[in-house]
Amino acid sequence: MSAAALSLAMRRGEVSSAEITKSVFSRIHAVEDRIGAYLTLCEERAMEQAFSIDARRAGGEELLPLAGIPIAIKDNICTKGVRTTCASKMLAHFVPPYDATVAEKLFAAGAVLIGKTNMDEFAMGSSCENSALGHTGNPHDLTRVPGGSSGGSAAALAAGEAVLALGSDTGGSVRQPASFCGVVGLKPTYGAVSRYGLVAFASSFDQIGPLARTVGDAAMLFHAICGFDPRDATSARRKDPDGLNPSDGDIRGLRVGLPREYFGAGVADEVRAAVLSSAEKLRAEGAIIREISLPSTDAALAAYYVIACAEASSNLARFDGVKYGYRAARFENLIDLYETTRSEGFGDEVKRRIMLGTMVLSTGYADAFYRRARRMQRRIASEFAEAFSACDLLLTPTAPTTAFHIGEKTDDPLRMYAADICTVTANLAGLPAISVPCGESGSGMPIGIQLIGPRFSEQLLFFVASYFEKLSGGFKCIAGGL
Repeated sequence: MSAAALSLAMRRGEVSSAEITKSVFSRIHAVEDRIGAYLTLCEERAMEQAFSIDARRAGGEELLPLAGIPIAIKDNICTKGVRTTCASKMLAHFVPPYDATVAEKLFAAGAVLIGKTNMDEFAMGSSCENSALGHTGNPHDLTRVPGGSSGGSAAALAAGEAVLALGSDTGGSVRQPASFCGVVGLKPTYGAVSRYGLVAFASSFDQIGPLARTVGDAAMLFHAICGFDPRDATSARRKDPDGLNPSDGDIRGLRVGLPREYFGAGVADEVRAAVLSSAEKLRAEGAIIREISLPSTDAALAAYYVIACAEASSNLARFDGVKYGYRAARFENLIDLYETTRSEGFGDEVKRRIMLGTMVLSTGYADAFYRRARRMQRRIASEFAEAFSACDLLLTPTAPTTAFHIGEKTDDPLRMYAADICTVTANLAGLPAISVPCGESGSGMPIGIQLIGPRFSEQLLFFVASYFEKLSGGFKCIAGGL
């Protein structure tokens, strides 16, 4: 059942939060040893929360829609009193003394915390294989990756181990695993959701976003976490959107752009065919489909990785063995403490990005790489602005391929980075984008389409995504035995 259906059933007295939560943990105990979606489970706390919600509802209290709904939270979002590791040896035993703003909002709304999900270390990766603390498989095929970096959250949803989940999206880390696991994932407009309490990777790109099994559930979760936060300097001062639940209506006259650069070399034939077929379904419903061009797309991946790694180099400087987190057991002096702690505490991919980021910010390279990447970022944003003068939204593949096999790309970082080619542009331009299931490959793996809209157009994205979901059938349940 969807979160919306469960919420309604609880309000009608047909089921309790305790029963729902027990059901989720029963599923976790049955399949988690094969999925590996969680790094920390909070069963005792979750049942206490669920019983509390049931007691409040029995007492006649009017509760919010999320009250009593089990939710999984990615392990780079701080939760007071609950371990938050970023899937890294560096923070393996870190317990935050405060909640992230999104966690505060969810718990105030009555959501039940199931646990913290696995991810690529410090959100750096596209497959969930960079975790130092656990392995996660794709519930549709356990030999394949769930995507990254929010792979644990997407896998938990697909396997029935959570009803809702939160992830974070720096270059596609909500949308790509949503596509790989056949669920819905939204990257909100930059600034729409507070980043306070999110362990930073690349601060100018990071956004917390909802993952769900239906578009309506994703809209409900987004509505609960969005809004201005004075503790986040990048938070947008805007009136909270009203009723972000997808509404009835049609899409006749909707102008949908197909950027030709997203359908070229590198995109698998079956992915291209599924996305173009989706466009034809919208055309049959009255949408106006037109081909457009975003000519700087080919440079987007390089620009993104230069900027993201530069920011990661700066953000991760705080992990030095002095203030908190892992500290090397043996060192000779302060410099040796720094070097040994960081060498032992960070994984290979994190070290790779720190080194790249440090290089592009250094004297002699900043002009050639970092500032040039920033200029490209502005050009990409202007191309999107021009595209939206002729289109209401854009439709693309979410990822160039379906989920690849575990270990297939770990020895080739550039091939791994290419998995983000369809998603990084939305982060560079600060735009909202949503991934929705649109079909399956010949091997039965999910394929997702991506809808990209102008800034703060989440309402439009939810409406069109919900409309398409009705046409395509949306999320497909996985057989109980996996």
